[in-house]
Amino acid sequence: MYLANENRYDTMPLRHAGKSGLVLPPVSLGLWRHFSSADSFLDRREVILAAFDAGIFNFDVADHYGTPDEGSSERLLGRLLASDLKPYRDELVVSTKVGYEIHPGPFGNGTSRKAIMNNIDGSLRRLQTDYVDIYYAHRFDDQVPVAETVRALDDVVRQGKALYIGISNFDNDQSAEAIKLFHELGTPIVLNQMSYNMFNRDVETSGLLDTLRQEGVGLIAYGPLSEGLLSDRYLDGIPADFPIHHTNADTLKQGRAAVQEKLQQLNALAHDRDQTLSQMALSWLLRDPVVTSVIIGTTSVQHLQENVDAAQHTDFTPDELTAIDKILK
Repeated sequence: MYLANENRYDTMPLRHAGKSGLVLPPVSLGLWRHFSSADSFLDRREVILAAFDAGIFNFDVADHYGTPDEGSSERLLGRLLASDLKPYRDELVVSTKVGYEIHPGPFGNGTSRKAIMNNIDGSLRRLQTDYVDIYYAHRFDDQVPVAETVRALDDVVRQGKALYIGISNFDNDQSAEAIKLFHELGTPIVLNQMSYNMFNRDVETSGLLDTLRQEGVGLIAYGPLSEGLLSDRYLDGIPADFPIHHTNADTLKQGRAAVQEKLQQLNALAHDRDQTLSQMALSWLLRDPVVTSVIIGTTSVQHLQENVDAAQHTDFTPDELTAIDKILK
């Protein structure tokens, strides 16, 4: 029988999601890739439980995650919520999303009222829980009035099916509009989940970070290592078939050799900080309090612990920040 590590909350300092009372660990575990019906349940169980033992209590899924069986990532987590993690449900933050295709037909994707109301129930069945802690609109749906999406998500909270609401992949203007409507309804909007890493700083240049800071909403970063590019695995070369995410497509614009040189320079700086490149990349994101958490997607317990350790050293000297900016130009 699984018994959680008694010292799990001694590992990482907690961070508030914006100005809300919700707190998250600085590192969260995402179950997007390699957490599905095609993967070994026992191996994934080991990683998820190791994460909880290390102080990670936010588990991030979406209704369509799971290849080739969409929804199977929720089902995998649901098996653990109904067994090993059942005694700890009140300690967990279970996050899922709606917006991308989960079944055929006009209401199998998007953020219309019908899609949201249908799909929250499907997520709860797969997760084997009565509620989720954070329910995200996974994308901005330009075919649906923002007010309709916002009101439907507010009703999900009022029905007790979610405790907090998040948005994901909403740009600065879209975020500002949605957050204004959420605030008018009194909806507990707490996070915007966006792609953010050293090579992809769109949330900074677009003004989104400033908007979130002003509105009391946190940012939770996905792809914080750019699909593993920000690690020591690619210091000697980046393969031609490297699976860059579409949100990071501009990273390789200057060519692989130029990126490789930047990685080597960043790695040297990380070494001077007694960190690995991956650790420094995560610490760099967490230097700003508006970043509530970073979502890692590992299937290795060793890499998991390495990433957790990044939360212990999020302070940077002005000289270090200047050096990083110079490298990233």
